[in-house]
Amino acid sequence: MSDYFRQNSSLLSFSNSDSWVILSPIEQQIKEKIEKIGTPLKDWDIRINYGIKTGFNDAFIIDGAKRKELIDQDPKSEEIIRPILRGRDIKRYAYESSDLWLINTHNGIKEKGIKPIDINVYPAIKNYLDKFYPQLEKRTDKGDTPYNLRNCAYMEDFYKPKLLWAETMRIHKDQTQKFPRFGYDPLGKYLTDKTCFFATGRHLDFILLILNSAIGKYLCYQYVSILDDGGFLMQKIYIEKIPIPKIENIYNEKVVSYINNFQNLNLEDEINSFVFQLYGLNDEEIRFIVDL
Repeated sequence: MSDYFRQNSSLLSFSNSDSWVILSPIEQQIKEKIEKIGTPLKDWDIRINYGIKTGFNDAFIIDGAKRKELIDQDPKSEEIIRPILRGRDIKRYAYESSDLWLINTHNGIKEKGIKPIDINVYPAIKNYLDKFYPQLEKRTDKGDTPYNLRNCAYMEDFYKPKLLWAETMRIHKDQTQKFPRFGYDPLGKYLTDKTCFFATGRHLDFILLILNSAIGKYLCYQYVSILDDGGFLMQKIYIEKIPIPKIENIYNEKVVSYINNFQNLNLEDEINSFVFQLYGLNDEEIRFIVDL
């Protein structure tokens, strides 16, 4: 036993109060390179938020049939019914429509002079929500009236291009190459509160390229909390720690080409090689990551 420990032991230094983990020599090498080259996402020009909180999804999230019914009753209803995604709808690079819709009776943004939705302007929607009035009235997540959603300072961000991901993400045994699954919405989708996160800001397409590359799984193992059942808890406090190489240092025609064609499966190996080079990884380190 003593011989085994001498042959397999690792020397580690705990020089600050940050959380620590015991790593093998090659894992230490990789971690040092990643953190030397990469900049944590919290230091990028992006903003990470969770989805919209309604306080009672059964009333405010409807299917396509109910949306059509409300619009048929009053065409103005369409003005405040917006498409919404769940965590399970988010795929690598994109998303699948679930035909679910949010009744966006938002509470306005006082700082920007945006007024709350007046439910009386939308009689068909008011009549529908009245069926749930007891539940709407007693919920804590509400706005100025029981019909309004709670205050949301980043409401306008839902209309911007967004990087999307599910709060809980798992590696499917038959589709290990499709992990992690960060999606992209060019404009306009809302997200449910407890199952989704999203980021807005600059260079989202480049960040998406890195996170969905072959190194993405390794980055999740290193920086994201792993649940007892093997899932990854992809909350903001973990995602914002992931180090990504700054695009300003490497922006060129090749990078632009990869960003514009990252869904092209024929380029996947080439993109992976490019990303490994960005982090300065050698062949041994790359094999370790790929075999994880």
